[in-house]
Amino acid sequence: MFILNANEPEELATYLQQQHWLAANEAIVSVSKPGEGNMNCVLRIETESRSFIVKQSRGYVEKYPQVLAPAARVLTEGAFYKKIASSEEVQRAMPMLLGIDAVNNLIALEDLGKTNDYTVLYDLQQKLQEGELQQLVRYLNGLHQSFQKTVVDDELSNTEMRTLNYEHIFEYPFREENGFNLDTVQEGLQALALPYKKNSELKQKIERLGSLYLSKGKYLLHGDFYPGSWLKTADGIKVIDPEFCFYGLREFDLAVFLAHMYLTQQEESDIKFVKENYYSFDELNTTILNGFIGTEIMRRLIGLAQLPLKMDVKTKASLLKFAENLILK
Repeated sequence: MFILNANEPEELATYLQQQHWLAANEAIVSVSKPGEGNMNCVLRIETESRSFIVKQSRGYVEKYPQVLAPAARVLTEGAFYKKIASSEEVQRAMPMLLGIDAVNNLIALEDLGKTNDYTVLYDLQQKLQEGELQQLVRYLNGLHQSFQKTVVDDELSNTEMRTLNYEHIFEYPFREENGFNLDTVQEGLQALALPYKKNSELKQKIERLGSLYLSKGKYLLHGDFYPGSWLKTADGIKVIDPEFCFYGLREFDLAVFLAHMYLTQQEESDIKFVKENYYSFDELNTTILNGFIGTEIMRRLIGLAQLPLKMDVKTKASLLKFAENLILK
């Protein structure tokens, strides 16, 4: 198997030429990391005339090699990009797929330039502007409408990645003994989390929500629609990293979006804006939607997938109580 390595530019050039992603007379000028990704090995390839991104998945999480993950996950991401290319509106908001190498679990993507993601929102100093909210809602509307199925099937089921995600969202944060001392994140967080880990009614509701997450559905979902998947570019917001994509309940995508609006303390009027501008919001199951919102908030506060959130324990306590109410009521 070819292993992507920034320190082997000659070997990399030979490989890229074999894939016809690099012309025979085209030389690599620079190889760099486009950002601090968690899941995969991602490199920016620059030549004298252009640049593009190559991305490889391996049998573990790139940032945490001790955490196992489906080795071929990037191929599902590639299949997602192939799928959405038929919708000009959705494609415009995402990088274009340049190629797939199924043998070596590699894809090549359009380079969106040297950009920043929206994780800066976790500093709690910035608010999303109306134009940005419009772009984000427009993306979800386009994705959920353009690829809706009439009959549920196995396309893009992404079962292995969903199983991994299921554990981190619906199980791990609510285990009393999970080996993760939350006080290493923030003093007092472990004691704050304990009542929720002991609440059997809450855990039953979350288990039910987890089974809904694992079920098949009619709507194509991004699967991880949060600020780390949004890039600020000269051409507006671009959405990346659909490796957790699947056909499921559209409530899940919207819930993750709304949960992170609460986590980043966006204005209530902005949350209302999202609900009013999401297509067919009135058709959604609000019990499921609210349950997913609450679960995403809780798992980000007391689970392993911590955010760079500049928030005191007292505010987190209020947010956890709010999330619990969403799930139970």
